[in-house]
Amino acid sequence: MGIDNLMKKGTMKEFGYFLDGMSGYAIGEGDSADTFRNVSMFSPYIETEVQEVIPYEKAKGTLRALWKTLEEAAKR
Repeated sequence: MGIDNLMKKGTMKEFGYFLDGMSGYAIGEGDSADTFRNVSMFSPYIETEVQEVIPYEKAKGTLRALWKTLEEAAKR
């Protein structure tokens, strides 16, 4: 399955090349198994580095809950 198919399927949202002509980036969605499958199909031709991203709204909710817990703990 190539990049075009991944983009049509919706697991890859964006793909581009850096100006050095030897590297680039991809932004996709899916669980860890999907990500592993997608990056492994290009091995050993392309070296990958995967960074998980937490959407802003989810991170904001998580941090607010953490701050509230820390505030309550500090009051004790």
